[in-house]
Amino acid sequence: MRATRRGQGGVTVQDVAREAGVSAMTVSRVVNGGHNVRESTRLAVMEAINRLQYKPNPAARSLAVGEATQIGLLYANPSTAYLSQFLIGALAAARRAGCHLVLEPCEGESAEEQAEATRQFAATEVQGVILPPPLSESAPVRAELEAANILSVSVAMGKREAGSLNVRIDDFEAAAAMTRHLIEMGHRDIGFIRGHPNQVASHERYRGFMHAVEKAGIDADRVRVEQGYFTYLSGLTAAERLLQGRQRPTAIFASNDDMAAAAVGVAHRQGLHVPRDVSIVGFDDVALATNIWPELTTVRQPIAYMAETAVDMLLARLRRRGAADCPDAEELVLPHELVVRESSATPPGESASAGAPVRPGTARLTAR
Repeated sequence: MRATRRGQGGVTVQDVAREAGVSAMTVSRVVNGGHNVRESTRLAVMEAINRLQYKPNPAARSLAVGEATQIGLLYANPSTAYLSQFLIGALAAARRAGCHLVLEPCEGESAEEQAEATRQFAATEVQGVILPPPLSESAPVRAELEAANILSVSVAMGKREAGSLNVRIDDFEAAAAMTRHLIEMGHRDIGFIRGHPNQVASHERYRGFMHAVEKAGIDADRVRVEQGYFTYLSGLTAAERLLQGRQRPTAIFASNDDMAAAAVGVAHRQGLHVPRDVSIVGFDDVALATNIWPELTTVRQPIAYMAETAVDMLLARLRRRGAADCPDAEELVLPHELVVRESSATPPGESASAGAPVRPGTARLTAR
């Protein structure tokens, strides 16, 4: 009876997997010409296919990237708030597509440590990898994945590499929009906390900030810049430097919400009222932005949606891999928003300039 059912085309991937002693995912990879399958495993699967007379459904093969697909997410982001939103989006997209999402931390910062972590990850059965920042800009990580012939999608890579898949926002314009908001409110003495120097997005945000400052005719000597690393601790150190002495800025723009929250804490500790004495704004709009007092004015980066988009892009590319019309590179630039809350106001003793600022609690969309 079992042989008859198989002969009628009723043999499933699961049947072949049990016969070969492997996972259904491995069978799918062999059938679809996937890589990173040991030769002995491939032969065992092919023998099982022959014994059971398994005939894959052509329509099912064209959509094979789905339930039997295993995609990876390699991460090393120091901001737990950013990472949590990213994971929510990635998991939602993977669940919707019916694929498996494998999470793997990359804790080393050196090139060799990142390369080794990627090699170990590539040795698993992942068919594609999502790379959130900062690994999206790691040359060793991308090189190892390319050597293993594993597709990857970078998220928030400030400058797209040739032949890459990337999802991002316009960090330059987003930072410029936030800076213009502060200038419109009357601020001229503005402090800036930069992001990690190894990320292009950090440089783009700084470049957008300086562009808006220079366009407004503000003397560069009135601008104070401190280095941060996208961590709360680095924000504390940078904010302490900015707020010490009498020549403190009337506003601080931090390159992410973690550092902006740290700056708010430093201001409170020094007896300063935010925003009456100093306005503090951030970038990302993670949950932390509304979990502190006052709530942060910030740039809303659609982190969860960027992760969802990256998963969808990767699955679509895996489906079309090898097709003549499949492009080598693709980039999606998603819109951002300027969200004005209670942490920004006019400087002490001044009123806003022409071009009234957005009222707290509203958002101004900057679309691409």
